[in-house]
Amino acid sequence: MSPVLNLSGVTVRRGRKLLLDEVDFGIAEGQRWVILGPNGAGKTTLLQIASARLFPTAGSAQILDETLGGVDVFELRPRIGLCSNSVAHTLPGRETALNVVVTAAYGVTGRWHEEYEKLDERRAFELLNDWGVGTVFDRPFATLSEGERKRVQIARALMTDPELLLLDEPGAGLDLAGREALVARTSALVEDESAPATVLVTHHLEEIPPGFTHVLLLREGQVVSAGPIADTLTSENLSATFDMPLKLTEREGRFSAFMKS
Repeated sequence: MSPVLNLSGVTVRRGRKLLLDEVDFGIAEGQRWVILGPNGAGKTTLLQIASARLFPTAGSAQILDETLGGVDVFELRPRIGLCSNSVAHTLPGRETALNVVVTAAYGVTGRWHEEYEKLDERRAFELLNDWGVGTVFDRPFATLSEGERKRVQIARALMTDPELLLLDEPGAGLDLAGREALVARTSALVEDESAPATVLVTHHLEEIPPGFTHVLLLREGQVVSAGPIADTLTSENLSATFDMPLKLTEREGRFSAFMKS
């Protein structure tokens, strides 16, 4: 399988704070990765590098056969689908859900004087339908529920048919029903062989959809363990990641954990 992402010795410093510490991490085509870790572990920082929105302080980052620092990131970014709070905050609340999705075709966040083909608008509408929000296509983004906004953002991330899909805590802020609906749709996406290599960042085991193949465990900017989910997501590795004795349980491809008594 061809490499999609290859981080070698990646370090990120902000002043005296070390956000990532010599991280080695790679993704191949067809793989679906979960990045797990407590708050402040460096999960979002890693995803910012993977999305070509942050340059490492040291080390090298190769994304889709391009090396950060030696490529025009504005040409690289459209090949990467990103759903994150940083993107959500740039989306104009007045734009309709359809416009939020279709503007990804031009790499912009608000519709202005661009001319979109009917094919683009049809694809945007189909993506909204795929994610269960086709009925709100003409509603302003700001009026949507949190769950609807999350699904519109994922549809936007898929608009350019990306080669790498990055989902940064898409379940944050959702209630139980919203989370389960999102998990089910994400599971259906990653189980499709035509889906791009996918990375999901979370710190809740319950948000891991069935179908993810690998897991990276981070703590304080360092890799605790990485590899196939069946071998790597263990009680021992979770305990080391979250610095407490945890018991991992799995049922029908869904995970949960509780503290050992």
